[in-house]
Amino acid sequence: MGESGDYLSTLQKAIIIPPLVTLHSFKGQYEHSIDAKGRIAFPAKMRKLLSPDAQERFVIVRGLETCLYLYPENEWHEVENALSKANNFTRAGRIAKRNFLRYAEDAALDKQHRIALPTEHMSYAQIDGKALFIGMGQYIEIWSPDILAKVDEELDADAFEAIFEQVMGGGNATESDGK
Repeated sequence: MGESGDYLSTLQKAIIIPPLVTLHSFKGQYEHSIDAKGRIAFPAKMRKLLSPDAQERFVIVRGLETCLYLYPENEWHEVENALSKANNFTRAGRIAKRNFLRYAEDAALDKQHRIALPTEHMSYAQIDGKALFIGMGQYIEIWSPDILAKVDEELDADAFEAIFEQVMGGGNATESDGK
C-alpha cells in the first residue's frame, strides 16, 4: 500500500469513534431442577447475555435476602472494587466486607452448561430440588421457589408501588404522594 495506505490506517485508528456498547443485562425468570450433586442448568437465554469477558465463570455469594447472588466474573470485579472502598477502620465497613466476601465462591459452567451450587449456599437460601434464576441487570439472584413465593405474598400492590416510586422517582414515596 505504501505510505498513503499506512497514513490512512493510522488516521482511521486515531479517529475516536464511540464503541458500540453492548449491555449484558440479565432479565427474566427461569426455573430449573437441581441434580443430586447440586448442579443446575444455567438458563440458555441468560447464557447468551454473558459477556465474553466473564468466560462462563462466576462468583456466588449469599444474598442480602434468603437467596444467592450470582455475578459473572467480570461484574464481580466491580463489586470487589466497590467493597475495597469500604473503610476497614469502621465497624460497618468491616462487617459489610466480612459478611459479603466470606461467602464468596468461584464457580464455572461445565460442558453441559450447568453450575454447581455450594451445599452451604443452598442451605442458606433453602434451595432444594428446584431453583429460580432471576435477572437483576448485572447479576442474577437464585431463589427457592417456595421462599420467593412467601416474599412475594408479603409485598402488596400498594407497598410495591410506593417502593417503585421511591426507587425510580428519586424521592421517597410520601413526597411523591404530596403528603
